[in-house]
Amino acid sequence: MAEIATIARPYAEALYQAAHADVAGASVWLDELAAVASNEPLRQFANNPKSSPEQVLSVMAGVLKAKLPPMAENFLRMVIDNGRIAALPEIAQQFRVLKNAELGAFDAVVYSAFEMDSAALADLSGVLEKRFDRKLKLQVQLQPELIGGIRVVVGDEVLDTSVKARLEHMKAALTA
Repeated sequence: MAEIATIARPYAEALYQAAHADVAGASVWLDELAAVASNEPLRQFANNPKSSPEQVLSVMAGVLKAKLPPMAENFLRMVIDNGRIAALPEIAQQFRVLKNAELGAFDAVVYSAFEMDSAALADLSGVLEKRFDRKLKLQVQLQPELIGGIRVVVGDEVLDTSVKARLEHMKAALTA
């Protein structure tokens, strides 16, 4: 079977071209659809041969907070008809990559052992943008197991200054 990224790419590219006038708006509803599609019971319902595409569309649209715009409804109908609901999270990810590439920005996930206030996050953003030499959109996720410090993931690059990583390096050096 083809990898999910290979399946999702044409959908993300087609949606990006179709929504070029309102990429930000499309990104919002696509992220909501991706979150709904991540629900395992919903995917089981969608994959059930007794569930019609209209029923699946109705359930997914009913779960969302706001009414879907016509473009979103058409896109969702096409995804359901082609049996690609499981690919929606990856479609959203690839759509975000296309959107960020146009803006010259990249998504960065900052894993931190502790909560970060907005001032610390702004300072960190400046430092990381210099370090990675690009504009970054930071998203913070808590990981108490890091003990202290941060771990930053930008695409396939990782900057790990956490206490946990330092301890693991020390352990490897001592046992070698």
